[in-house]
Amino acid sequence: MTTDRFSVDGQTAIVTGASSGIGKTVAERFAAEGADVVVCSREQGNVDPVAEGINEGSADGDGGRALAVECDVTDRDAVDALVEATVEEFGGLDCLVNNAGASFMASFDDVSENGWETIVDINLTGTYHCTQAAGEHLKEGGGTVINFASVAGTQGSPMMSHYGAAKAGVVNLTTSLSYEWAGEDVRVNCIAPGFVATPGVESQMGVSAENIDRGEVERRIGTTEEIADLAQFLAAPASSYVVGETVVAQGVPQVMETPEV
Repeated sequence: MTTDRFSVDGQTAIVTGASSGIGKTVAERFAAEGADVVVCSREQGNVDPVAEGINEGSADGDGGRALAVECDVTDRDAVDALVEATVEEFGGLDCLVNNAGASFMASFDDVSENGWETIVDINLTGTYHCTQAAGEHLKEGGGTVINFASVAGTQGSPMMSHYGAAKAGVVNLTTSLSYEWAGEDVRVNCIAPGFVATPGVESQMGVSAENIDRGEVERRIGTTEEIADLAQFLAAPASSYVVGETVVAQGVPQVMETPEV
């Protein structure tokens, strides 16, 4: 079996929310495999080190280059500028990874109007802004969109109704848009992770990525590298027959046991 079909070498990708966690690992993976990447975050100072690290690693000629751009995905003008900077720097766009997101825990009764709007704006409307702005360039040569949802959006989650509703919207947007853009040779797919050992999750759950054994099947927490594996697959020709899908990566699923009668 050849591995060429799994390559992203020569692509140009935008990865939003790339200052840390899943977005950072996806950007680093794509660059290591030969893609040029544009990494963005709401604060330039948070994303500059990511680009610098990638560029230092590619200085010997191996791997792709990186460009850091400050961008708030809820600001359409900023998103348009992000796409323009990408095309100006690298000449086009092949893959958009909509990873930027935010969440907080609260019961539905305690979610304020501002809290609701903020979460929906970042997770769902931000995905809309970036995808619509990038669409023209993705359609030029055929490209891919990789959205990020969550198991909270595929099956619901207590104390996360606002976040789950926004991510459910991302799942539906993925399905709907994949149908509309298929004729333009753009594949739209989605990844819905469960618990992943990002810095935020590590601080909340006390589980370090260093202590996770990828060879262990029976677990409910993954690594950012495992999610990057999926993202690379969905951006690569190997997934050419995967369109409009939401791939759930949550480890062993939660299954309701049948009660004794």
